[in-house]
Amino acid sequence: MPIGAFTIEASCPETGARAGRLTTAHGDVLTPVFMPVGTQATVKAMLPAELLELGAQVVLCNTYHLHLRPGEELVRRAGGLHEFMGWPRALLTDSGGYQVFSLRELRRLDDGGATFTSHLDGTVRRFTPESVVAIQAALGSDIAVTLDEPVPYPADEATTAAATARSDEWARRGLAARRREGQLVFPIVQGGFFAAVRRASVERLVRLEAPGYCLGGISVGEPPELTEEITALTAGLLPPDRPRYLMGMGQPEELLMAVAAGVDMADCVLPTRMGRNSCAFTSQGRLNMLRAELTEDFGPLDPHCSCATCRGFSRAYIRHLYKAKEILAARLVTYHNLHLYLSLLRDARAAIVAGRFAEFRREFVARYRTGPTG
Repeated sequence: MPIGAFTIEASCPETGARAGRLTTAHGDVLTPVFMPVGTQATVKAMLPAELLELGAQVVLCNTYHLHLRPGEELVRRAGGLHEFMGWPRALLTDSGGYQVFSLRELRRLDDGGATFTSHLDGTVRRFTPESVVAIQAALGSDIAVTLDEPVPYPADEATTAAATARSDEWARRGLAARRREGQLVFPIVQGGFFAAVRRASVERLVRLEAPGYCLGGISVGEPPELTEEITALTAGLLPPDRPRYLMGMGQPEELLMAVAAGVDMADCVLPTRMGRNSCAFTSQGRLNMLRAELTEDFGPLDPHCSCATCRGFSRAYIRHLYKAKEILAARLVTYHNLHLYLSLLRDARAAIVAGRFAEFRREFVARYRTGPTG
């Protein structure tokens, strides 16, 4: 199949869930798929070989951070991100728009782009829709993302509409810019939590006939019911023959909610961040590995998990490693957390193909909510 081809191989009649296949320059990606976050060209605490062992198909890297350090030209001279970080499968780079937005006091936005001060050395930098695509071309990712202006929650409709219109124009300019051959460029749907603004954004972006679309501005502090409503609305408006990427969300049950809404791709820092901070995601909920009752718990981290951490190490041992501030603690639990996330969407795909996704989702959520949440 040509690069950028996306085919739906099965769908769920009770929900919007679908099993697809996206062709990239570094192989086919079977969806729905979870993408581990490798912000600075590394998934924290993990070797690329371990990610392959876990079945990761796509890794996400960050344009803002890599532009500042080590710089896209160095990465280009190294042969691109794949060579630089030793990752043979697909790579997605996000635009850096969220990081620039979060700087607040260190940036200034105008219709042409964003001017910001580096948080590393204080140098003044400029992102434009064209330069962001050029940076990602130099990085050599398989999927690039256009520059956008995220909207906080809450925000009024006028502010949201103005930022969304700017993001949509930046998407048009980004898609028109020169890019790396074989690199797919996805624009980002914004619109906050106003259905009319979301609809207008989708209408403008669909005219661009992009190879895929991102769902942005979701999971930014809004209540869960609003998250589900806007995710379903946005996914349902997008072309059914293009992949849909939900940015930066979430908890395991949220991922299944997104899949049910028709989302194909998702990323989140939680499995790695929580792994570094003594929290494991288990089949029965989140588990704080510093809990005193684990001191003499010689059972596996998750008795229902088959990963190397759960096969080889006890809760008591892992708790000891955290208390002793040993690096292995973060590695073991990050490995396990990624196994759970990657397996969850892989199993969701299998359930869609088998015609039992709705049942699979109900069973997982019921089991996940039975255990500790601290």
